[in-house]
This record gives sequence, structure tokens and C-alpha cells, in this order.
Amino acid sequence: MANPASYRPKTGEIPTNPGVYRFRDPHGRVIYVGKAKSLRSRLNSYFANPAGLLPKTYAMVHAASSVEWTVVGSELESLQLEYTWIKEFKPRFNVVFRDDKTYPYLAVTMGEKYPRVQVMRGDKRKGTRYFGPYTAGAIRETMDTLLRVFPVRSCSAGVFKRAEASGRPCLLGYIDKCSAPCVGRISPDDHRALADDFCAFMGGEAKRFINKLEKQMADAVAKLDYEHAARLRDDIAALRKVFERNAVVLSEDTDADVFALHEDELEAAVQVFHVRGGRIRGQRGWVVEKVEDFTTPDLVEHLLQQVYGEDGETHGRLPREVLVPVAPSNAEDLATWLGGIRGAKVDIRVPQRGDKAALMSTVRENAEHALKLHKTRRAGDITVRSQALQELQEALDLPVPLLRIECFDVSHVQGTNVVASMVVVEDGLPKKSDYRKFSITGPAASDDTAAMHDVLTRRFRHYLQDKSAQVDESLLAADGKDPVAGDAVLDTTTPAPKAKFAYPPNLVVVDGGQPQVNAAARALAELGIDDVYVVGLAKRLEEVWLPDSDFPVILPRTSQGLYLLQRIRDEAHRFAITFHRQKRGKAMTVSALDAVPGLGASKRKALLAHFGSVKGVKAATVEELSEAKGIGPALAGAIVNHFATGTDDAVSVPAINMATGEIIET
Repeated sequence: MANPASYRPKTGEIPTNPGVYRFRDPHGRVIYVGKAKSLRSRLNSYFANPAGLLPKTYAMVHAASSVEWTVVGSELESLQLEYTWIKEFKPRFNVVFRDDKTYPYLAVTMGEKYPRVQVMRGDKRKGTRYFGPYTAGAIRETMDTLLRVFPVRSCSAGVFKRAEASGRPCLLGYIDKCSAPCVGRISPDDHRALADDFCAFMGGEAKRFINKLEKQMADAVAKLDYEHAARLRDDIAALRKVFERNAVVLSEDTDADVFALHEDELEAAVQVFHVRGGRIRGQRGWVVEKVEDFTTPDLVEHLLQQVYGEDGETHGRLPREVLVPVAPSNAEDLATWLGGIRGAKVDIRVPQRGDKAALMSTVRENAEHALKLHKTRRAGDITVRSQALQELQEALDLPVPLLRIECFDVSHVQGTNVVASMVVVEDGLPKKSDYRKFSITGPAASDDTAAMHDVLTRRFRHYLQDKSAQVDESLLAADGKDPVAGDAVLDTTTPAPKAKFAYPPNLVVVDGGQPQVNAAARALAELGIDDVYVVGLAKRLEEVWLPDSDFPVILPRTSQGLYLLQRIRDEAHRFAITFHRQKRGKAMTVSALDAVPGLGASKRKALLAHFGSVKGVKAATVEELSEAKGIGPALAGAIVNHFATGTDDAVSVPAINMATGEIIET
């Protein structure tokens, strides 16, 4: 691994102009291509303190042995050159968007003498019209339905030649799902016109054909040709079925691609809906690894650059409008570049309201599900789980296998309602029956490190108590006598109390950096526990910290061990924040009347209805309180005495329904 200082250029040698740069490895291969508004500023950032670099960037600069750059005249030129080099060199450290699967397209081979309708995958061919992409099941049903109305040839070349030689059409010709040009039932020109109508319908002109058939059906009914009218009725129903499958979501003149992202620290899920003629014509998705210190605008820029650079140049599929979740970097230059590829203006917009914003929300929801599914499938793979546990054990240099991992997280809002959570993973899978939650009060709630120390102390104190109880039971079972009671006989009928915590973990993970890790390690040391290992996962850079270590352990961004730690940390955070919200909601509904002895919920409600507020209740006399429904003289005296002694001072907030936000009392 090369030392970046060995090939770092002098600061004065690097121009401040916009340009494109390339990192090369010792074999001369380009491993990363990037662009910058100021080459000097950007390149100097790569040679900063290695501890401040993201793991992927750290690996890239240490894998490289040289860097070179090219100055260009504008940011637009740098955008074009960067894309050209990425496409040419395919650098392994650049973001590469690959389709998560190959979707089928409905294709019409207009370049043949007798155009053919078929399902096609892979690279696009010249002279062929494509519609989609579709899911595999939907495309077969769509094709079968449309061939009823537009009986275009759909057979292979071999079947067509055999039918042409024998003079007999195939089965589709007999059931009227093919016009049988192979035996001369239709001329080549008429068959091509039929294929043109098929393409026009799929291209968004469905209403024209439906209206035409409806008129023909009305004419057939007027001529009392009910049999022909019935066939036309069925054809109209078939067309409407296909038409409704591609539901109209925007105005019919809208051609747009709608992109959405859902990302975490390591990966991003991308979803795009292709809208043509106001209808969703297809959907694609990717999950990509995030590299460098990419912001969301940077990610959107690279996504559009690579998707449309490849698809647009080759297939001319750029729409008039591109809807994105956030404006990409260099949006104006990017729009100019895409307009040059399309040959017409391309608008890049962020929808704020209306139907387009609603559709964007749907696409974003798909991206969220895609990322969740991606992580779930990876977590459910026993091979991947085993690899993650093994990688983690080796990276942390632990002498024991990680059969059980516990993760702790603290949650609060500005030091109020402090809570903590404990989640458990066994063999790489969550064990929810062992999850625990903690309420933290007193000095332990003063800061995160004190709270973490308190939680670890409480959890492992329970473990030591359970361990001591098991030792006592084993001594009792050895001779059948209670060691304290002497001759007392062992009770074998009463079940032993269930332990609050299961057996201890091999590894404790805390959400935080070095301070939280040291606090957790100190708690274990004070209890005399030396066989449980502690690490922390700092969220900002996903660094793994060990107790009393000045430098973190940097796991590769693609490491399954890091993915496992991240999933455990996120689950602990989710569990903690859920408990915190519950506790905060209960605290916000506390009433000054709650502490009055003998005053139940129904009587509190009656008092508030009678006096209008707690303030009115406090100011009332015994006689006035007795006038309220259900309040007798004794209880009224207790209420007056309660407020007179000032025992309600600890409660000063109004009662609020956290579900609705409604103030229950004032």
C-alpha cells in the first residue's frame, strides 16, 4: 500500500481552475476519476490527515501511486470529460449505478419486412421500437391482450418460414391472434400499418383507438349486426384493460422521469419511475455503495450523468423533464449537457406540490422499501451472517466467537426523560425476547457517559446476582439441604424465579465514540468482569472504537462486519427512541390533580368540567368543591389541604394529549 505523501504534488503546482483529475495505481490503471471547481482545493483534501478521511477515500489514496489532472474551460466541460473518462476507464472507486435486474421490454421489430411483436431483454437493437420496462408477468398479459385487437405477427423466424412453406398458418392464425402474413392473408403494407397502430397505442394514443372502435360498434348496432358489435365490444374491453393498467398519474402531455433516493451512511437506494404520456411506463431500481464524502446533490448529479449518458446517447430515451428529490450539483450545466444529448431542452426540477410531488413521495417510498429489503435479505443469509461475525472477530482481534452481542443506546431531549435500550443479537439475528429498556434518573442522567456507565452497571449487576444465585442453588442441590437453614429439605415444587437477564454477551456495542466506550469499560471493570469485550460505533464516520485507544479501527465500507454493527446500532437507536417518546408522552399528560389522595380519573374530569381549569380548582373553597359531581365534603377538604400545603409544586405542566396535541386542561 502506497504512502500518499510519496506522490503528493506541491500545492503551488496545482491550478485553481476547474478541471478533471485521475488517480492511478502502481500498474498505471485509473482507479478514480473526479471533477472540481478548484483543482487545488479538491486535491489537497485527499492528502489531509488520514484519520479524517472516509474509509473508501482512505483506501483509494493508499491504493494510488500518482495523480494527474486536466484543466478545462468551464464546469460544463469538466462534467462532460468526467463522464467520458468514467465510461472509458471504469474506475473501481467511482460510484457505478447498475440495474438491480434486467427488466423485459415489449418490442416491435419495425426494421423487418413483417414486423414482429416480442418480449426482449438486454441491449437495444436498431430499427426496433421498445415499450416498458415491465415485470415479466405483466408484459405477457399485455401482449396477449393487445394481439386480440392488433393481430401482429409474434412468431419466430423459424415458425414463420415453416408456415410460409406449408401454406398453413400456426395456431395463432387460427384463433385470430395473428393476421397470418406468412400465408398471404394480409399484405406486407397492411401488416406494417397494423404494427404502426400497435406502436401508436402503446405510445399513448389509446383513447383514439378506443373511440374509433366505439364508433364502429355503434354503427354495427345500427345495422343490426350484433355479432360484429359483440366482437368490437370485447375488443374495447381488452384495450381498456391494458389502458387502465398504465394508470394516468399526470396530464397526458407529461413526459418525465421521477427519481428518488433513500440513503444511510453506507448505501443509497435509487428508484426511478418512467412517465410517458402521463402514465407510469416502467420502473427501475438500484442499490449502490456510497463513496467519498458525497452529499445528496452530488449523488443525484452522478446518477443522472451515468444513467442518461449511457441510455440517452445509445437509445434516445431522455424525457422533456427530469424530477429529482434535490437539485443536483451544477444543475444548469447538467441540464445543458442532457439537452445536447436529447437534441432538445431538458428541465431538471424538484417538485414542491401537486401531483408531481405526490408521485415523488410514492417513488421515495419505493426507495425506502428497496433499501430495507436489500438489508433484510443480506441479514437473513446465513453465509453472510457467518462472514460478518468472522470478519468482526478478526478485525477486533477477539479470542472468542461472537455468539451473543448486546448493543446499548441512550436517548433524551436536552437531558430530559433520559432512557436507554439494550438489543440482543445471537448468531447474527435479533433476539427480541431479550431486549431491555432502562429509565435513567438522578446524577446518571447528567450526560451520555454517566448514563452509559449507569446502564452497563445495572445490566451486569443483575448478571452477577443471577450468577451468585445459581451458585447457591448448585450448592443446595449437591446435598439436598439449604446451607443456611441446616437440615431444611430442598423445595423441588416451587419454580425458581425467572432471571431478568439472560447469560452475558461476548461483545458489548455502545452507540458512541471513545468517551462512551471508556465509560462502559469502566463499569465492567468496577464489577470485576473481564471476559466481556466492549466496542463503540461512532455514527458520523462509522468508526469502531476500543477502550483506551487513541485511534479507531477502520473497517472497509463493504465489510459485512461493519454492516452487522450498523444494523445492531440502528436497532438499538430505534428501540431507545420509541421508549423515550412513550415516556415523554406520559410526562406531558401529568396533571396537578394526579397527586391528590382519593381523587380518581372520573372525579378529576368532573372537577375540570365544573371549574374549567386546575387554577379554578385551586381557588375553590370546600363548599364550592362539594358542588361538583361526585365530590363529598371529606374529599373536598383533602383537595383544599393538598393545595394549601404546596405539595403540588412539582407538577407545573398542563395535561396534553400527545396523540392529538389537544390541551386537556389549562
